[in-house]
Amino acid sequence: MNLDSTPRPARGDGAALPGAAAAGVVGVLGGMGPLATVDFMRKMREATPAASDQEHVPIVVSCIPQVPDRTAAFRGEGASPLDAMVHSGQRLLAASAGLIVMPCNTAHLWFDALRDALGLPMLHLVDAAITDALEQAGAGARVGLLATDATLASGLYLNRRHDPAAGVTWLLPTAGEMLEWVMPGIAAVKAGRLDAGGELLARAAQALHRRGAEAVVLGCTEIPLVLDAARAGLPVIDATAALARRAVAWSLGERDAAARGAR
Repeated sequence: MNLDSTPRPARGDGAALPGAAAAGVVGVLGGMGPLATVDFMRKMREATPAASDQEHVPIVVSCIPQVPDRTAAFRGEGASPLDAMVHSGQRLLAASAGLIVMPCNTAHLWFDALRDALGLPMLHLVDAAITDALEQAGAGARVGLLATDATLASGLYLNRRHDPAAGVTWLLPTAGEMLEWVMPGIAAVKAGRLDAGGELLARAAQALHRRGAEAVVLGCTEIPLVLDAARAGLPVIDATAALARRAVAWSLGERDAAARGAR
């Protein structure tokens, strides 16, 4: 059997896109977890006003689930994920990404270090979610937050800079709710037990609603897979969808600018 002996790039090394095709390429640093990555890509497609294949956003994805657990790392119980995230991001650089996004909330604890290491612009998922919360619930609203214990304990949402005059009042699950419902619910989704995960997370959302939450931010990318407004019993702010819309807007703007420059 004759095989083509032309050298090819090693698997995973990436390959740069030629010419104008490289304009507006969004790099998705995924795998944290895999189902959330697929969900994010679906939401990017849904956010894109396209009538043909060619009008859709160009996306390159590095879905490497072997990135060390972010919550365990924050607790000091596991290895830092940063080196693995940098290596995964370098695959996106090699594939002509002009912007990087991460559909994982807890991974944003390493956002600044990752952006510095890769040297590319990145969109911050928490900024997107807070902006949507303000738009949907209004300034000063009481907003619940469902997220991993690392995201909550780190202050990733609570301490994120935004206009204090237009801030929200955060309501958090109790320690018992985190242990009984939130973390087991997230773990169930990661394990593919979506019905069980949805039931647990719905209980946590409903508890926040009873304590006065007017809306709830789904601050872990596994949660929107099983929880919506109908199941939660109150309006939800989907952080994944918020990030997807902003990634699409960036790409469309870059492609429009490239098309104008080519005229």
